[in-house]
Amino acid sequence: MIKAGAAAFGGDVPSSEELAEIATHPFRMLIDGRPCTASEGATLDTLNPASGERLTSIPNASGEDIDRAVKAAKSAQREWKQRTYPERRAAVLKLAAILREHAPVLGALDSLESGNIYSGMRADPVYAADAIEYLCSIGYELKGEATQLDDGLHYTRREPFGVVARLLPFNHPAYGFGVAAAAPLLAGNALIMKPSPHTSLSALLIGELVADVFPPGVLTILTGSNERVAVPLVNHPGIDRLSLVGSTDAGRAVMRAAAERLVPLTLELGGKNALIVFPDADLDLAADTAMAGMNFSWQAASCGSTSRILVHSAVRRAFEERLVARLKALRVRPPFDPAAQMGSISFKVLYDRCLAYLESGRRDGARLAVGGEKPSGAEFECGLYLTPALFTDATAEMRIAQEEIFGPIITMIEWSDYDRMIGIANGVPLGLTAAVITDDLNMVQQVERDLDVGYIEVNGPVSWALGSPFGGIKLSGFGREGNLEEIESYTYLKSVNVRRRPSRLSL
Repeated sequence: MIKAGAAAFGGDVPSSEELAEIATHPFRMLIDGRPCTASEGATLDTLNPASGERLTSIPNASGEDIDRAVKAAKSAQREWKQRTYPERRAAVLKLAAILREHAPVLGALDSLESGNIYSGMRADPVYAADAIEYLCSIGYELKGEATQLDDGLHYTRREPFGVVARLLPFNHPAYGFGVAAAAPLLAGNALIMKPSPHTSLSALLIGELVADVFPPGVLTILTGSNERVAVPLVNHPGIDRLSLVGSTDAGRAVMRAAAERLVPLTLELGGKNALIVFPDADLDLAADTAMAGMNFSWQAASCGSTSRILVHSAVRRAFEERLVARLKALRVRPPFDPAAQMGSISFKVLYDRCLAYLESGRRDGARLAVGGEKPSGAEFECGLYLTPALFTDATAEMRIAQEEIFGPIITMIEWSDYDRMIGIANGVPLGLTAAVITDDLNMVQQVERDLDVGYIEVNGPVSWALGSPFGGIKLSGFGREGNLEEIESYTYLKSVNVRRRPSRLSL
């Protein structure tokens, strides 16, 4: 077992020897409560994007593995749903405690695979534990209702769907695992997790750590390529509920599969989110929000990143100066460098995608004000590094202003007319988040009604506050997560009508 807890490493940041040791751990899937390799022995290499080196290999599950996992989940769920809510809650709270205890190692694994800076990845399991504990606390509100229709007893109860499959994103591996686990398990479902093939190590370690926490089959972890594992999993006849956090294209594919069997699903997809700077804005706050809102700690690979800045013409020049200065000062470093503020792009396909959008912006006539280059130095030569870029003088029709890039590239558009600005903000096919910088409360109330998005933050970056429902509209998906509605979404309502027998009174 890998060493855990706050003393997992000799210092605040793991040494190269310690990183090499955890990467050589035998990572195995969790099926029917037992760690295992793929039945056919197939594996998939996982890479370190910051160095270009191979890290280790993970099991590449087969159809036989998927069948075995679903069968075990089906069997286990029948007993799991009979447990009381406090009993299920106690097990899920143990998962939260394990994430807290093992945060240093889980964060190191995530940094190794994703290129994200270690400080952020080490904090992620703790944030996940906070979210799990919050959901556990409100889960007592999972209940039906009684109705008075006549002299009978009419009530509803919430029932779990059965076996839930959740497909996880690459950008927040341990955090994504934790927050994805809570709602389905609390509601009484069995859960099959499929982490991203780019970042599976922390999920596999979590599986090893919680193997004795849940009854065998209640929690399953399958890894491997999307073609070999994710596609057959979402098409499996034994899956009763689906969830995906990923791209819009992936969402379409999962929804097509779900439509064949009318399986309910949640889709939390991409965003081309606007940061709107009004003429009365505190420009230092606006520039700080632009930086924080891009989530550079994970190279802006976040669905909530405010990658479009719509700035009023009266403050455009002053705002741009502040933002450019901050972008130039941002420290791109190897992920385990304590001074790092941004690491490497997570995998080659995404890196090439960023380069293509940089070329597209130049070709379409936008001005690259700063960034968009590989840093100089020997430590960057073999990694997927890119300095954060800002395009100015852009128009709303450009690809860089319309399409989600999922990388450290900001597009800035100037505006002076409110109605035109709202048209630009809403003029993309995605509708996830937006941020607004103004001290005018009347304007806040106006703009929040006019924006076609699911989540709005005022005078700060998207905060993902506990209990605040998160989700989008349009091609950003549907369903809300992080609140009671998420737990309820993993249940269906069952109506029960109990007729009262006529009383026979003897006089």
